[in-house]
Amino acid sequence: MIDVIEAVKKADPSLGPYVLVLRGDARALAAPDRLTPEAQAWIDANAPGGRLVQVDVLLSPYPGAAPAPRSLSVAALADSRQLAAFATAWTADPLEDEDETPAA
Repeated sequence: MIDVIEAVKKADPSLGPYVLVLRGDARALAAPDRLTPEAQAWIDANAPGGRLVQVDVLLSPYPGAAPAPRSLSVAALADSRQLAAFATAWTADPLEDEDETPAA
């Protein structure tokens, strides 16, 4: 994964050091180039200046394979606290309500 982050930073240095590559099925994504309204509202409220961008990189699907072009959805954030908070809120599995008890 570190290789992917380094490829993203090299492809677009203007993103800064705090980037998170989102999987295609990430809850934060409405489309590869667009956050859900809820995720965008979270960014607006908690990470001013945060943005979602598409970055084109060459990545090997496995060690030793020829690199192939990929377009990645990348959240660029201002600092490490924003990155950690966004990752916690939008890439972790949602927590079940604590009031609910498991069915027997």
